Amino acid sequence: MKKAVHFGAGNIGRGFIGLVLNQNGFETTFVDVNATIIDALNARHEYDIELAGEEVKKEHVDKVSGINNKDNPDAVVAAIAEADVVTTAIGPNILPFIAELIAKGIKARGTSANPIDVIACENMIGGSEFLKSEVLKFASEADLANVGFPNAAVDRIVPGQHHEDPLYVVVEPFYEWVIDESQMKNPAAKLEGVHYASDLLPFIERKLFSVNSGHATVAYNGAYAGKQTIFEALKDEAILEALKKTQSETRSLLLAKWADYFTETDLVDYHTTIISRFANPKIIDDVSRVARTPIRKLGYDERFIRPIRELSERGLSYAQHLDTVGKIFAYTDPEDPQAVELQEKLTAGDLKAVAAEVTGLPEGKLLDEVVASAEKYKK
Repeated sequence: MKKAVHFGAGNIGRGFIGLVLNQNGFETTFVDVNATIIDALNARHEYDIELAGEEVKKEHVDKVSGINNKDNPDAVVAAIAEADVVTTAIGPNILPFIAELIAKGIKARGTSANPIDVIACENMIGGSEFLKSEVLKFASEADLANVGFPNAAVDRIVPGQHHEDPLYVVVEPFYEWVIDESQMKNPAAKLEGVHYASDLLPFIERKLFSVNSGHATVAYNGAYAGKQTIFEALKDEAILEALKKTQSETRSLLLAKWADYFTETDLVDYHTTIISRFANPKIIDDVSRVARTPIRKLGYDERFIRPIRELSERGLSYAQHLDTVGKIFAYTDPEDPQAVELQEKLTAGDLKAVAAEVTGLPEGKLLDEVVASAEKYKK
């Protein structure tokens, strides 16, 4: 039987990547430090997923097990040595912490082993290439001769949730998983239900600037208006209009860059679908979950500053993106370390200096506009 090693046994790992791997006949080993989940996987070797659409549908996943990489790193290395594919869904910031294990697993395979692909399924541009750069700190290019690191774009809304069964997970019916086939070393291992493209960047940017930027727009505008959930926020006409304006600006950027890939009609339909996904009454997502890690979301290449930079370069409007950025600087959540850190920085330092630090923007017009937007929404 085909074997997969997946880093991250959280809701996205089990409710998205693990499901697709199971549907493709893989025996999947989940790697995580959450002892409760790992123990449950090893006790039962199966779990259920709920697709929360107009009609509730269940999906059953079996042939699964788990390894606690904190307690048993050697078992992870052995699993990678025998795997046909390695995937991750752990968050961009955690990728460096698994790089050494992946390097050891690849070395254990040997250079004569069958080709394998390591696919980072994260909300970031170039996630697999970034992971490769981290793995290369513990391995040589020769060690990776038969290893591909194809970039991927993934999209499925999995809200924060708690169930008595630690393995049960609720997800939206929609999903999209796109892999750059030009970077694969084992194209024979293509997955059903996954789209393969020779140039992934248009699809990654469409997803990042549409879903991630859009979701964050609703969250930060919702938080500023005192809303608790994304569903509640979208009932506010002003917040819905902010989302639609963000989408309009995003379409203008995507069409300017990727007219060979998308038409305006394609993007309008895509953005209309996104609104319906965000407003799914069966998926009650907390504003605080979507808005968490505001410092990361203000990054130079992240979901607001990058579109602002690229729209500005083309003389296109970025007014709504900029407006939401101002509200990110006003965002507070005592349970979110980054939100606390951002407010501490703003209290202790000069606003412009803090804005330059977190956005990476140089002195100039865009930085001044960010500062002005932040000043506008200062509470």
